Amino acid sequence: MVRLLINVDHVATLRQQRDTVYPDPVVASGMCELAGADGITVHLREDRRHIQERDVRILRQTVRGALNLEMAVVPSIIDIALEVKPDMCTLVPEKREERTTEGGLDVRGHGAEIGRAVRRLRDAGIEVSLFIDPEEAAARACADLGATQAELHTGDYCHGKVGTVEASRELARLGEAGRIVVDAGLRLAAGHGLDYANVGPVAGLANLEEMSIGHAIVSRAVFVGMERAVLDMREAIDRGVRGAHRE
Repeated sequence: MVRLLINVDHVATLRQQRDTVYPDPVVASGMCELAGADGITVHLREDRRHIQERDVRILRQTVRGALNLEMAVVPSIIDIALEVKPDMCTLVPEKREERTTEGGLDVRGHGAEIGRAVRRLRDAGIEVSLFIDPEEAAARACADLGATQAELHTGDYCHGKVGTVEASRELARLGEAGRIVVDAGLRLAAGHGLDYANVGPVAGLANLEEMSIGHAIVSRAVFVGMERAVLDMREAIDRGVRGAHRE
């Protein structure tokens, strides 16, 4: 079964819009886990636009599944991770002007810096995932940098409607990069931009172990509640896995 980690950043975004104490991403995380999520993902950004340090520290005490901390390769954020000790840190690129993460890490151009960050985190007993574009060179570099997992950026795939030539081409890229990741001995994950309509084909990728999804689930929860939104996504993922096995 593909594990589902739910990103609750957008709950925190709504809170920060009015600088209130609600809605609380910690409460949302508990609801997600009660509905069957396998873990929680949060991104502690340098500008603290949504998730705050307080959230990360409380989540470390309350999350019963896996706690995945997304973060840029920034010494001050790495220091927080080393203190809090999430189950996994996912290293991602970060720009102040972006709305959300726009692409994968430049693992070739910044390999030395990323490698140092990976070593610091792994020496502290924290698993490390690298968020990369589905490219052969990037996939091969993850193992060289000491990561334990690679998360494939699915944004380009999500730009095309399911069943179109564009989406099929991007799905093939994801599949090839995934094979390289697994052959290198790393765990395979995927995420970014996935929703209820397009998640199935990605869930069916060979050897995929984990997906991190947030915006689509939080958006649906506005209308149907968090429990229903999580259950619907879990079913969409499971249908994708079952469909791949029938092929």
